[in-house]
Amino acid sequence: MQTVYDHIREMENVHGLSKHEQFVQGFLNAVDNKVLSKGDMLPSVNNLISELGFARETIAKAYKELISRGIVESKNRIGFFLAKENTRNQLRIALIIFAFDSFQEVFYKTFRNRLGKQTHIDIFFHHNNIDIFESIIDRVRGKYGMYVVAPIPHKKSAAILNSLPKDKFLMIDRYLPLATDVSYVTQEFFQSSYAAFAQLAPAIKNFKKMLYYHRPNSDTPEEILKAFEKFVKDFKIRHTILPEYIPGSIEAGYVYFTINNAELWMMLKDAKHKKLKLGKDLGILSHNDEIVKEIIFDGITTYSTSFEAMAEKAAEFILHRKKIQETIPTVLIRRGSL
Repeated sequence: MQTVYDHIREMENVHGLSKHEQFVQGFLNAVDNKVLSKGDMLPSVNNLISELGFARETIAKAYKELISRGIVESKNRIGFFLAKENTRNQLRIALIIFAFDSFQEVFYKTFRNRLGKQTHIDIFFHHNNIDIFESIIDRVRGKYGMYVVAPIPHKKSAAILNSLPKDKFLMIDRYLPLATDVSYVTQEFFQSSYAAFAQLAPAIKNFKKMLYYHRPNSDTPEEILKAFEKFVKDFKIRHTILPEYIPGSIEAGYVYFTINNAELWMMLKDAKHKKLKLGKDLGILSHNDEIVKEIIFDGITTYSTSFEAMAEKAAEFILHRKKIQETIPTVLIRRGSL
């Protein structure tokens, strides 16, 4: 069985941790893994110096921090004791996501509210850039009690994620296969996109053509592009795939599909300017639902997963530490635009 010394030594291999941070995180890991129990007498400063080779000032500073957190108590002339086993009120979470889009904000607010004020969450944005992603993981590794990560579909991502402790890692949003079995709460893109397109096929066929705006090298899932290509082939839909929407180019007789909200707002502005009625003169389909899409222009048809449900499941994993592997369903929401 591992000792508290072993847990602290494990932190020595974590890039970027000071000796003080190694001690504190290793100690907390030992408590979480039931190596220590409430009331146990803890190693003396002299024993820790002998076993670990840390400086006296480093160990004294670490014990002082643990005492300030209420996890350790010092009894005069006797020694240090474990005051409590529950370290969750001191839990620090690294939340690593793409960017703070509206649906990511929904996830964060739900996640934050479900965990409560006693949990500290630091948010990092990788913007679908693998170098930024790797830098963030290197910077946070070993410094947090839990890691909640929306991965990048990149050949380097698996190796980067495999460096995180599996029992403290949760994959969210996109699923990425790893060499080891990990917990995840994600959505699915290919089958759900195809199913949404297929349900809309009769309405789409009322128009001359469907235009899909797909930005290469963006964070748009490639599975959506593949689903669209299969759909237009299977249902014999006239179509064009374009890299971006050109302001002012909207016309009657077409169905417009974009994942980018900035493009959607421009389309709606142009449709209003040209006095085109959504659902009659042209159709619009959007990905990822939000309140504003329910309200404006008699409603925008979307297909979307529930980011509230994803956040609830993620918070449950954090609170109960029970393994989870779940794909949140994606649903089509029909409104006036198509």
